[in-house]
Amino acid sequence: MSTRILVVCMGNICRSPMLEGLLRHKLGAAGLGKRIAVDSAGLGPWHVGEPPEPEAIDVCAEHGIAIDGLRARQVTVQDFSTFDWVLCADRQNLKLLHAMAPRAAWPRISLALAWAGLGAKAEVPDPYGGSEDDFRAVYRLLDKATDRMVARLHQPA
Repeated sequence: MSTRILVVCMGNICRSPMLEGLLRHKLGAAGLGKRIAVDSAGLGPWHVGEPPEPEAIDVCAEHGIAIDGLRARQVTVQDFSTFDWVLCADRQNLKLLHAMAPRAAWPRISLALAWAGLGAKAEVPDPYGGSEDDFRAVYRLLDKATDRMVARLHQPA
């Protein structure tokens, strides 16, 4: 693998597994799956070992993307040296990642939507505890973001 990307949200059961599944699927379709690895993690320990939320699984499955085999894990300090990019869902995640990351890793930590070119302060809303429509709205946003991420990653370094 030449590039490793970690996507992060609070508990690793909604936004980050949806983003991981979508990005991995699109990278594979673009022929980049062997060159770019994607993983996801959460900032808190609440859901470690659990699968994504049923609504996240269902919404992704509606689009042919299986995330039911993913299991939540917590971000570790080692992740900042293992991954080339750490992309997070919202500004709270960004603040918490900066608090735990070595300062040298900060330039490689970004809001996922900003990294995708969807606005410097754009955030992925948290659908946790919401309706399936909330999860569908997040999916649509991540679908647009991952198209742009794949385009960015397709560019020569």
